[in-house]
Amino acid sequence: MALKQVLEVYELLDSAYVNGYEVADLLKRAGLEEVTVTRIKGSKGTTDFIKAVVKGRNGKSQGGSAPTLGIIGRLGGLGARPERIGFVSDGDGALAAVAAALKLANMQHKGDVLEGDVIIATHICPDAPTQPHDPVPFMDSPVDIAEMNRNEVDPAMDAILSVDTTKGNRVINHRGFAISPTVKEGYILRVSEDLLDLMQIVTGKLPVVFPITTQDITPYGNGIYHLNSILQPSTATAAPVVGVAITAEVPVPGCATGASHLIDIEAAVRFCLEVAKAFGQGKCRFYDEEEFERLKELYGPMNHLQTLGRKKEYAGAGNSDRS
Repeated sequence: MALKQVLEVYELLDSAYVNGYEVADLLKRAGLEEVTVTRIKGSKGTTDFIKAVVKGRNGKSQGGSAPTLGIIGRLGGLGARPERIGFVSDGDGALAAVAAALKLANMQHKGDVLEGDVIIATHICPDAPTQPHDPVPFMDSPVDIAEMNRNEVDPAMDAILSVDTTKGNRVINHRGFAISPTVKEGYILRVSEDLLDLMQIVTGKLPVVFPITTQDITPYGNGIYHLNSILQPSTATAAPVVGVAITAEVPVPGCATGASHLIDIEAAVRFCLEVAKAFGQGKCRFYDEEEFERLKELYGPMNHLQTLGRKKEYAGAGNSDRS
C-alpha cells in the first residue's frame, strides 16, 4: 500500500506556498540522495521541476545493466490561485509521482531494493493559469510543453509511464485509472499484455484502456486538438511511453478543486511501483521489439509525428491543455 505516502504528499502539496525545494527536502529526508530542483520562469509564471533517482541493485547508475523506468507526473499546475482556492484535479499527476518516489525510498529503507533504477520527474506550481477548453476548462502552465519535456524526459529512461489526470473529456467513462496503448517514435502500438496483467492484479478488476489518436501523440504547438498532455513525453524520446490516466466517469475540469480521489491515485501509484519492479527485472515489456522493427520495415519510420510538421506558422501556437 502507498496510501500513507499519498496522504503525506497531498498535505504538503495542498498549499499556496509549496515549492520544489520543500518536496526535495521531503524525499531527501526519506533517504533519496539524488534529488534535483530546477526553477524555470516562463511567460505565465514560475515553476520548480524536480527529479529524483531511486538507484536499483543492478541499475545503470551503479554500473549495472538493468533497464531504467521513468515515471513522469504530467500537469499544468497544483493550483489555480488566486482564481481557485486549494489543490486542483490537475495536480494528481504530480501527487502520484512524488508519492511513488517517497514509497520507493521507504521500501529501500526497509531492504526492498529494486533491480533497476527509477527516475521520477514532475514540476511543482501552486498558482498556474487556466484556459478555456471543450468540454470543460483546462489548466494551463507557466512554461510550454517543450520546456517540460526538456526537464522531465531523461535520456536514461528506457521506458516511461506518464501519469496525468485525464478527466476533462467524454471518451473515458471510468472512475479510477486507465492506461494507453504504447507510443513509440510516432507509432501507436498494441497495448502491452504485461501492463494489462499488472493492472488487473493491482486493481482486482478488468483492465481499462483509454483511446488515443494520432493527434494526441503530436507535439503541442501545431494547432491540432489534443485529448491532453499525457502523451507529450512521447514526442521527446525514442523510449516507449505509456499514459497512466487518473480518470472519472464524467467530465471534470482540470481546475476543479475537491476533485482528487486519493484512493484512485494510490492505485495508480501501486501500479507504477509494480511496473518498476517487473521492468527492472526484465519481466515487463512495453512493446514487441520484433514487431516494431517489422512495422518500420513495411511502412517506414513515423517519427515525423514527433515534430511540429511542415506548417512552420504553428511553431508558437496551439493548445496548452492540461488535465
